[in-house]
Amino acid sequence: EVEASIHQMPVEEVHLHEVGALDSIIDIVGAVHGLEWLNAEMIVASPLNVGSGTVSCAHGEFPVPAPATAQLLENAQIYSSGVQGELVTPTGALLVTEFASSYGPLPDMCVKQIGYGAGERDQKGSPNVLRLMIGDSTADTSMQRVLVMECEIDDMNPELFGVLMDRLYDGGALDVFYVPVQMKKSRPGTLVTIIAAPDRREVLSDIVFRESTTIGLRFSEMTRECLGRSTTTVETRVGPVRVKVAQRGGRIVNVAPEFEDCVRLATSGGLSVKEVQALAHKAYLERSSND
Repeated sequence: EVEASIHQMPVEEVHLHEVGALDSIIDIVGAVHGLEWLNAEMIVASPLNVGSGTVSCAHGEFPVPAPATAQLLENAQIYSSGVQGELVTPTGALLVTEFASSYGPLPDMCVKQIGYGAGERDQKGSPNVLRLMIGDSTADTSMQRVLVMECEIDDMNPELFGVLMDRLYDGGALDVFYVPVQMKKSRPGTLVTIIAAPDRREVLSDIVFRESTTIGLRFSEMTRECLGRSTTTVETRVGPVRVKVAQRGGRIVNVAPEFEDCVRLATSGGLSVKEVQALAHKAYLERSSND
């Protein structure tokens, strides 16, 4: 279907230089069966070296990666370095993009088994092998990799910043914030910072370029620690309040009454928001001491 869309022709007339071969069909069926048998909770792939140069297809010579491979690799982490020739075929691209949860360095793990698969081509510069490592994760589940996106804006209607923030949250941003900055020529500007899961990069980049006046974005990946959180409800003399409880290492480190609940009860009960928050804190502490 990918090749047919590229060449605008019926699927029945498509010839793929790799997938049509019997061994590629065996590769796909074998890989799917093997992954089902392994029952892995998460699959992480290293960034893919696609190779360089050209490859011969039914329509002539094409630059690496071939058209079908390139389209199948959308949203995958790829690079080109060192080896002349095709290192990622449509078959490989299909399998990796279908099953890999993320791309990056080897995750923290206790290795249990290692397997190698070798190809027939003898290529110079790197071994023609695929290595699979299976193990148990040793990573702290409270630690997460996040993408940080930034840009400065000094020429946009201030009314549009609210729209931009709403669109970014709708697009999956975890956090968005603005910081006033002084820019070149002493112009006041705004630093826009977006925190998101790494796989939201393309979607959020598109939103920034469509909804703002910036012509560039910076990207970096960082690690953040997120405390374990739970929500409970406590009863106060003015009504029920939801309370968010954060823990670290099994200890409660923060208790925060839900702000919207406090505002609602303060309005209906003729109290200040601070008074309702204090009532919620007291109710939670009293219940915890009784437990």
